[in-house]
Amino acid sequence: MPNRREVLASITGAVAAAAVPRLALGQKAGALAATELATGLLAIAGAGANVVAATGAGGTLLVDGGSPQGSAALLDLMRERSGARNVDVLFNTSWRDEHTGSNETLGARGTKIAAHVNTKLWLGGDFDVDWEQRHYAPRPAAALPSMTFYTSGTLDFDGRKVEYRHLPRAHTDGDVAVFFPDANVLAAGALVAIGAYPAPDYATGGWIGGLEAATRALLAGTDRATRIVPALGPVCGRVELEAQLKLCTAVRESVADAYRRGLSFNEFVATKPTREFDAARGDPSLFLKLVHKGAWAHIRELGGVI
Repeated sequence: MPNRREVLASITGAVAAAAVPRLALGQKAGALAATELATGLLAIAGAGANVVAATGAGGTLLVDGGSPQGSAALLDLMRERSGARNVDVLFNTSWRDEHTGSNETLGARGTKIAAHVNTKLWLGGDFDVDWEQRHYAPRPAAALPSMTFYTSGTLDFDGRKVEYRHLPRAHTDGDVAVFFPDANVLAAGALVAIGAYPAPDYATGGWIGGLEAATRALLAGTDRATRIVPALGPVCGRVELEAQLKLCTAVRESVADAYRRGLSFNEFVATKPTREFDAARGDPSLFLKLVHKGAWAHIRELGGVI
């Protein structure tokens, strides 16, 4: 089982080739980089998790709000791009800090914060994440989502259709991807990992089987021309989703086999279940800890274990 004293490992890796033209997000640390995906649709890197911004005559919508440290620069950029108008809608694709850093500021200004119910519960919760060795205190009332949902849905924003899709028990239990069908752009948040291993956070409901299912669902809802904005890294396409599905399937099968054979965590690691993916994704240490411990809660779903 994972050692709770071990800290978050750094994850680096080369970026896999894309099926669509690549857009480099965030060339310099600490600097924001905005890339136009379509008229009135931007991908913004450098504020924390990548942000997608939809702007128009009627207002501004953000998918994720960066980290607390990057929020001020992000909101300054949005004022420059859209004039003095406030952000009208902010989607949280998960509860984690790198996605929700603008919640307090925008919530206090009256922005409608949209998120899955579970994301709101985590933001208002008082809990520990053992693999990070971190305690999370309840966020202020202004930071809590004001528009919550249990399933997927759509809304009309300034004449643009926006689809939000709940992909359960993947990165967390409140993951949401936001799709802009007119531009064929998917804001996937941490459901997609580019050049690194994903983080199925078992502490807040994620696991490898859920991530595999979410990846299949994203593949079913995209085509070869879809541009996908992950939480970190460059805009990508279906090639990266297909590569992630291959990874998730292989590792889910490996951890099921490890439990079936009664292997310890160290013995599971010794089988090198990610050896064909390490060159592209880097150090698998944290990923394997999350996978192994997270799978225990889903032992029957793994099939034929007990």
